[in-house]
Amino acid sequence: MTDLDHIRRVRRDAQLLRSESDVAAGIAEMAAAIAAKYAQSNPIVMAVMQGGAFTAVNLCEHFDFPYEFDYVHVTRYGEELEGNSELTWHTRPRRKLTGRTVILVDDVLDHGVTLRELCSVLGESRPRELAVAVLVHKQLQLSLNRPQPDFVGFVSDDRYLFGCGMDYKGYWRGLPALYAVAHP
Repeated sequence: MTDLDHIRRVRRDAQLLRSESDVAAGIAEMAAAIAAKYAQSNPIVMAVMQGGAFTAVNLCEHFDFPYEFDYVHVTRYGEELEGNSELTWHTRPRRKLTGRTVILVDDVLDHGVTLRELCSVLGESRPRELAVAVLVHKQLQLSLNRPQPDFVGFVSDDRYLFGCGMDYKGYWRGLPALYAVAHP
């Protein structure tokens, strides 16, 4: 079996966790909660590339208040299924964060290593407030000191997910529904 055959099989055999309409409804609820708290603060919506772009863009479609959009691009995974211990920075924020409200948007919170490091680095810029929004918050069996998100679309058990910005070995990131790998 070629690698592409494996990639196709993963997609074919995956379990649908949230339909496209479920994902859209979850994002709309998150957007409403964010708007209720930050509509008057001229926030910077900061997408964590690549996965957080899906959620960030879909959130922003619901905002009818002024905001600026920026992104950071860091990775611990690359195209691997498990993360490394170090972050690789590709792009740092371009906007000045000092004194601003920053809403950091990512796709999934699992062990929290990437998010914890991002919050630390962004905090050095002294934003007025740093809020975290994630589409999926994984419930893990391990006792971890991980950051707690302020806004969550869905809670999931500890499975390998793809779609909605999350990928499987670089594939399936653009699917509008959320899936779990049946067998990696």
